[in-house]
Amino acid sequence: METTEKIEFPGLPLAVYREIAAHLRQVEGVAVELMPQSSPHFDYYQSQIGGLSISWAANSNSESRQRVQEILAYYQQRYGC
Repeated sequence: METTEKIEFPGLPLAVYREIAAHLRQVEGVAVELMPQSSPHFDYYQSQIGGLSISWAANSNSESRQRVQEILAYYQQRYGC
């Protein structure tokens, strides 16, 4: 059974979301998708992306999950999310 988690970093630029997704895709057993912004109104200061959808394969191990958490913590600290 696959596990999916949605992660949001309000105000984070599209380029950084893509960087995070690329970084996470390097972790074994992890799949990442960029979720579109759901707001009907354009706001220059709002991210163009609604968030990340992170899925773990049923056979993923705790090491993979720990690595994902470390990557997310790095970006949270770096960008103050």
